[in-house]
Amino acid sequence: MDRNYQEGPDYPKFLDNNDPLGHFRQRFYVKKDVIYMCGNSLGLASKEADEYTQKAMDVWKEEGIKMWNYDNAKYFLYSDYLAGMMAPIVGADANEIAVVSSTTVNIHQVISTFYKPTETRYKILVDDINFPTDRYVVDSQVRLKGYDPKDAVKIVSPYNGKFMDEDEIINNMTPDVAVVFLPTVYYRTAQILDMDKITKVAKERGIVIGWDLCHAVGAIEINLTDLDADFAVWCTYKYLNGGPGSAAALYINKRHFQMLPGMFGWYGNKTETQFALNQEFEHQQDASGWQLGSPTVASMAGLEGALKIFSEAGMDSIRKKSLHITGYLMFLIETKLLKYGFSIGNFKEDSKRGGHVCLEHDEAYKISTTLKKRGVVPDFRPPNVIRLAPVALYNTYQEVYDLVEILLNIAKTGSYKEVGDNRPLVV
Repeated sequence: MDRNYQEGPDYPKFLDNNDPLGHFRQRFYVKKDVIYMCGNSLGLASKEADEYTQKAMDVWKEEGIKMWNYDNAKYFLYSDYLAGMMAPIVGADANEIAVVSSTTVNIHQVISTFYKPTETRYKILVDDINFPTDRYVVDSQVRLKGYDPKDAVKIVSPYNGKFMDEDEIINNMTPDVAVVFLPTVYYRTAQILDMDKITKVAKERGIVIGWDLCHAVGAIEINLTDLDADFAVWCTYKYLNGGPGSAAALYINKRHFQMLPGMFGWYGNKTETQFALNQEFEHQQDASGWQLGSPTVASMAGLEGALKIFSEAGMDSIRKKSLHITGYLMFLIETKLLKYGFSIGNFKEDSKRGGHVCLEHDEAYKISTTLKKRGVVPDFRPPNVIRLAPVALYNTYQEVYDLVEILLNIAKTGSYKEVGDNRPLVV
């Protein structure tokens, strides 16, 4: 797509009229007079997600417990079914993916599986700017092994308080490091780490490496097969639009199928002997063997509908538009807002930024709150970031233009100064 952006009000109309993904917007529940820029946190509901959730409810109402055998046991084997739909989005084989649990539970599962400390190699390498649940899990897992996180958790900090340096991460891959666990895209800065570079070195040094893809899946192209990392985890309610609390996913590289999971559950047992109800665990030797309990159908059905849209749109087209529409947003910010104290807090290079733009301002919280009062839905991340995510499948260029015009008006009038300091539970 042409990156020679123009300022005028007719330009976004031109872009929308020539958007090959524009028709997908009609398949989402877009609220009139609301500019939704929060798909990086919770994606909008699609009509397909609604349809498939209702279908699961109808089957339950009609079949009761017999629903587990309905449609060739689709719901009993729902993880396998959804893994097949998920595989092209992350570039993995379907049997390397399990759609299960929540991100936090899945991190516990993979760390408990791959963290096998020895006297000389016992540290887990992380950063200190990722979403904190990852660190909570790592700290608790090293404690379960009898270590103190102050000793066994090795932290790499950003070089300027914001961005991570891949070379510094690699320099910290010392012989005492057993596992490296990092995010692909950072929630606060949208920075993309060079997964290929980091993974290659980790493997050369005999270090297990895994990735948190939560802010990456559905926004950027990923190929886990080419990457050949040991494991990965991700949620499905952000760019994938699976619904609030929709089931998360994990990836286990097929070369590890012979390993036992760190935590056993009856749904990781071999399918053919599950209902033999034996007291000894028989591991299903693919990613489904890392499941714990029964599939949470109500939190998976919406994802089925959402993934059907992704299969039609294709990740290459989605990433192409995402880069273009976020580029347009950054162009308008630089053209109209910099003189009012705004700045762009993410890298501008395509290879280094995910699917959202990090708009910074000293009064970011108050401006974010004012945006919501004006019909714009962003989110705020302390201390000074307004995250804005024009999502390729349902946001328009006109919305981006209107968003910046509203921000300009807020800045010029100073209306954000009327916002108090009391903050709601979820900001």
